[in-house]
Amino acid sequence: MQLDRTCLPADFAKGAFAARMMTADGPCIVGWIGAAAFDMTPAFGTMARWMENDTAAACIRHQGAPLGLDLDALLANSAHDARDPAKPYLLAPIDLQAVKAAGVTYVRSMLERVIEERCRGDASRAEAVRGEVRAIIGDDLAALVPGSAEAMKVKAALVEKGWWSQYLEVGIGPDAEIFTKCPPMAAVGTGSKVGVHPKSEWSNPEPEAVMVVNSRGRIQGATLGNDVNLRDVEGRSALLLGRAKDNNASAALGPMIRLFDEGFGLEDVRRAEITLTISGRDGFALEERGAVGSISRDPTEIVGQMIGAHHQYPDGAVLYLGTPFSPSKDRGTAGMGFTHQEGDVVRVASPRLGALVNEVDRTDECPAWVFGTGALFASLMRRGLPRA
Repeated sequence: MQLDRTCLPADFAKGAFAARMMTADGPCIVGWIGAAAFDMTPAFGTMARWMENDTAAACIRHQGAPLGLDLDALLANSAHDARDPAKPYLLAPIDLQAVKAAGVTYVRSMLERVIEERCRGDASRAEAVRGEVRAIIGDDLAALVPGSAEAMKVKAALVEKGWWSQYLEVGIGPDAEIFTKCPPMAAVGTGSKVGVHPKSEWSNPEPEAVMVVNSRGRIQGATLGNDVNLRDVEGRSALLLGRAKDNNASAALGPMIRLFDEGFGLEDVRRAEITLTISGRDGFALEERGAVGSISRDPTEIVGQMIGAHHQYPDGAVLYLGTPFSPSKDRGTAGMGFTHQEGDVVRVASPRLGALVNEVDRTDECPAWVFGTGALFASLMRRGLPRA
């Protein structure tokens, strides 16, 4: 796997970015502005603390120390199969933040969740059920506002037909599905392996835009995410969501946080398009794309359901917004749809956010998660750096 400047946003030199990298001394937080790198670690210690500043982008020049960093070498060394641990490499661009995710926020993914449920995790039935669901529901749900009177009429009609689903409930009902994707410090960055549990026979990536939110609910920027999912496990029972979603190396984020500034804001996220490409060792290739703006709930609404008077995150949070699509292209046997194989290279990209690139492996073959919050604080303490 090769990582180079094609992983960066097309207008990288014009934006403000926040990243984390591992060095021989420990994790460092880095700001980029005008393509110049600044060490933010002495000023803030953690990414979570930096994101508490309402002018996070302006902090880069005002509080960062110029850093002589070879960006090409950093990117190249971030690829897991070419990594020298003695040299800097990119990490997930967050540390103490809670890692949350919203599900069933797009009509297309909502229909796929309904299909999973009715298949009971059996991928061989997916295509037949997909046709049956669409014959009854169609795609006109895209125009429905979740929780609206019109949505409740659709719900009543589906209940009458015996087709109501827990996934339709969160897709068009008043309450969004928001769950914990993984613990703080467990996400992996670009170039690292992502994990699929070996017991799963139906898995896929979920390419998503991710909001970076501070403890006051302010959205500070955006990044890309891959919410790796075990479709057969979740399809057996929604109560197995934790097993389907939270596994070793199953949450990827990166390559960097694009901070909101005068040149990039929430409206740019709404207008963004996400492209997913998958390349397999077996010669399999897939490319799909979807618009963030086709989401059924606005990002600010989902963030508002995540954090507020009802729930606080003192170290901030990141929120996967949900996937515009789940890959369904057959891989092998007709009608069996897509599932991951070891060695798949997954690229989640958007022009102004860059590209998150990871290789799929078994969860027990991915590097074990050993560097947690305690290790981070010990490292900061050893270096005499701020910790809160």
